[in-house]
Amino acid sequence: MNLESPKISVSKSPQEVFDFLSDVKNFESLMPENISKFEVLEEDKFLFALKGMPEIILKKKEVIPPNKIVLGAAGGKIDFSLIGNIVKVDDNSSEVQLEFTGDFNPMMAMMIKGPITKFIETLATSIPKAI
Repeated sequence: MNLESPKISVSKSPQEVFDFLSDVKNFESLMPENISKFEVLEEDKFLFALKGMPEIILKKKEVIPPNKIVLGAAGGKIDFSLIGNIVKVDDNSSEVQLEFTGDFNPMMAMMIKGPITKFIETLATSIPKAI
């Protein structure tokens, strides 16, 4: 299953956006209002939970400065990745798009597609305000 957020314009350089997303504690400021828990576990790993959902642990898996950050599930029963793609528009602006990829059975995919789509859109649209 592949889901993508809309492309979001950010009036910061790709490096500034990359640096912000590289620091996992900054993800707390991007979370939706229905977050019930957020905890930085290690320098490159954090845990979060949304109301009514199980806790999810994300860990930085890959970084390609200043264009890409990959966070992946760290533990749990499902394997997925959250990818931040950063594209330079000019020296002081960039576009960010979040991509969610995971291997789910059709029933699970149908159940989580709506909430995950809304979640990554919320994260992406929060980036310009948070940086």
